Amino acid sequence: MAEFTFYTVAMSRGQISRWALHEAGADYDHVVFDWAQRPDGFTDINPMNKVPALVHHHGTHDHVITEAAAINHYLAETHPDKGLLPDAHERAAYFRWLFFAAGPLEQALIARAMGWEVPEDRQVMAGFGDFERTLSALDGWLSNNDFAAGKRFTMADTYVGSHVAWGLQFGTLPETPAIRAYADRVSDRPAFREASAIDRKLVDEAAETA
Repeated sequence: MAEFTFYTVAMSRGQISRWALHEAGADYDHVVFDWAQRPDGFTDINPMNKVPALVHHHGTHDHVITEAAAINHYLAETHPDKGLLPDAHERAAYFRWLFFAAGPLEQALIARAMGWEVPEDRQVMAGFGDFERTLSALDGWLSNNDFAAGKRFTMADTYVGSHVAWGLQFGTLPETPAIRAYADRVSDRPAFREASAIDRKLVDEAAETA
């Protein structure tokens, strides 16, 4: 048995954590299914019935991790020799932008894709305020920093970078010079290309059997 079991759907947020698995060099098996049919007992792993989910077979017991941002950071912590964790001076930016992407950025992108407009007098209630403010915050950081934590790639970039790459690919995130340059930097990594190739093959196979 591999050290980790990774549950995913081909076209899903699971792609975010597969990239993290490859950056960490994790020993993993995957269980791939479709939205219509979950494996028996999957809700015991994730009561939300969503992917990704990761099971860490640790000694005589298992640890279950859900939520892509949590999975990715957990993989960085369980593979500290890969240099994916922030150092003392990078920690603030690392956690700031990891959770910015998991909160305001994802909320803003979903709201835009769904056609939801937050009334101006209700923006204080929304975690992202409004789309333009969210985009400006991200663009401002990336205009002055190469990566989420500053000057070097960390595991936070697997999460931030996934949302940026996805948004540019499907047109839900406007392209700016800084955002495009960042997407190009992170997508040029070998682990990104390896993980993406696996998921592209799974998507193609799913389309053939649909």
